[in-house]
Amino acid sequence: MSTQVAGRDPGGATGVVMHVRCPDRLPDESYRKILEELSGLSPVVQALPPTAALVDLRGALRFHGVGAHRLGEVLRVRTISRLGVDVRVGIGPTIAIAATASGQVCLPGGVLTISAEQVTDWLAPLPVRSLHGIGPRQAAALEDYGIHSVGLLAAVPTATVQRLLGGKAGRLAADRARGIDPRPVVPRLLPDSAVVRRVFDRHILDGATVRAALLDMVVRLGIRLRQRDQVARALTLTLKFAGGTSWERTRRLPEPSAHDDDLRQLAYQLMDAAGLQRGRLIGLALKGEDLVDADRVAEQISLDSAREARLIAETAIDRVRAKFGPGVIGPAAVYRRVS
Repeated sequence: MSTQVAGRDPGGATGVVMHVRCPDRLPDESYRKILEELSGLSPVVQALPPTAALVDLRGALRFHGVGAHRLGEVLRVRTISRLGVDVRVGIGPTIAIAATASGQVCLPGGVLTISAEQVTDWLAPLPVRSLHGIGPRQAAALEDYGIHSVGLLAAVPTATVQRLLGGKAGRLAADRARGIDPRPVVPRLLPDSAVVRRVFDRHILDGATVRAALLDMVVRLGIRLRQRDQVARALTLTLKFAGGTSWERTRRLPEPSAHDDDLRQLAYQLMDAAGLQRGRLIGLALKGEDLVDADRVAEQISLDSAREARLIAETAIDRVRAKFGPGVIGPAAVYRRVS
């Protein structure tokens, strides 16, 4: 059992966050049991499905009367002895530091604790791609400009990083390289899947009508996910036919997303896979599966200017919907006249 401590236990720091990484492809039931073990340490647990979680330890330290590193060790003993599952635990003053620390723990498990005083020195030599929130494309872009370590990234002016990675992504990367991450741990259990449905008044044979209904469902699902600050890793399409039969298929998105463009492409692929010809449809259901928090997904750099323009337009459209109602604006095909 591997255990590491950098500096003293951060029990006196402003924040004390634990980030827990479970083994890949962990069964859902085992993941839920690990969340229960975390709830036994602290009431403030944020599930990060499918295999991670955050815990705010500030109140727990006072309640248990031990340091944060000790609680990490207790967690490992419990998950191994009760569930047969080892975990990698990172502890630090912020979410970004704790998540970066857990990523540095070698398999199969261990505890790495970083105190607030040690953050700068500990981060500096790490490869830039090891910093929590930096995706592979972002890391490649930084490395192309000679920024190979987190210390170098912290030394670069924020404005320069923003020019390399984009406005929001650059600001977040620069802040986290300096140990800045004001996000709180938000108590959240495993998120429910998000489902939108459409029931037709009569049997539908017209493919264009079905495609327009599916597009409307994609828009509604995207709005719901963005309002909840979540993204979907997969979509499930269910078709209901006259006579009581049904067809259902699930596919995973190339990257987790809540953008209409990404959801639409996969939804259309699912519809095409159904191979409809003269099926009499009476209803559709589109479900976003394996939901995760949007801030857990790295915003990848895109060289597709048309896509970037659509994403900017999507943000503006969401503001219009928030002010005037969800049905005030949308794709033209959704509003097609059905005779």
